[in-house]
Amino acid sequence: MAAISLRRARSIIRKTLEKGREMQLKPLSVVVLDAGGHVIAFEREDGASPGRFAIAHGKAYGSVMLGIPGSAQMARADSQAYFIAAAGAVFDGKLVPVPGGILLRDGKGAVIGAVGVTGDSSDNDATAGMAGVEAAGLTGEA
Repeated sequence: MAAISLRRARSIIRKTLEKGREMQLKPLSVVVLDAGGHVIAFEREDGASPGRFAIAHGKAYGSVMLGIPGSAQMARADSQAYFIAAAGAVFDGKLVPVPGGILLRDGKGAVIGAVGVTGDSSDNDATAGMAGVEAAGLTGEA
């Protein structure tokens, strides 16, 4: 399984923030996690609220721990709210099951980490995050 280097994590964050500015989004916060759900890097733009770390982390953490992106978590919450509620309890409430949680896979399909983006609408968060992932040469599922 390939690991995400600090350099690549910072690249994802930089490109995500650039895309957010290009799209004229509200200030973003971006976190990159490894396959175990541990933080590799985080950045919060000036003007982003301090609670954004927990939201970005929850979006990414749910993606890694469940093996599905935020959009799929949201769909699952709509169809099986009890499952997402139970998963949230198992993971100490650290899930934020909405778009903006981007699952990262290697060339063989193994999960290598996740990106969490927050600050604007969830769909805009996901769009900016995918731009960062793709610019870093990785494959993401939003």
